[in-house]
Amino acid sequence: MTFDADQAIADTRRWVDRAVIGLQLCPFAKAVQAKGQVHYAVHPGDDLDQLAERLLAEAQALRGTPGDVRDTTLLIVPDALQDFYDFHDFTGRCERLMRRAGHEGELQLASFHPRFQFAGAGEDDIGNASNRSPHPTLHLLREASIDRAVEAFPDAAEIFEHNIDTLESLGAGGWMALDVGAGAGGRP
Repeated sequence: MTFDADQAIADTRRWVDRAVIGLQLCPFAKAVQAKGQVHYAVHPGDDLDQLAERLLAEAQALRGTPGDVRDTTLLIVPDALQDFYDFHDFTGRCERLMRRAGHEGELQLASFHPRFQFAGAGEDDIGNASNRSPHPTLHLLREASIDRAVEAFPDAAEIFEHNIDTLESLGAGGWMALDVGAGAGGRP
């Protein structure tokens, strides 16, 4: 299935609002979303070299934009990297490219995928849902923002445990009821 940019962004915003913020999977997301500081970008197509170039361009744009205007970037990839292991390998490649481009110490790269699977977890383990997004997504975060968030949230190390507890309480049926998959909620 091919998704247009508007649909991919609508899907991702729905996921951020309902799952990431709604379930408090990331206690830092609500403020930047409410302030309009999340930049949603879509890379169409499946050319991975072009995607890597786009990620580096988004990283440069993020660094060149004041944090109170753009705090973070979600680069959505609806038409490529549908296999989680290919996506995982590509994310590693992107981390190396970002280091070589001089973004280390300034930006971090996080990743989300519809079939995300933690090492050692079963494919159907509900804990995987903490990193499951409607489309493959590369998330650029400012390290300074992460540092401020960790200072403001004294139990930051417990976020992962909270997420697992929340998702286990919710269960697979509850996750499905959130309706945060690709194409969820109809057209934007």
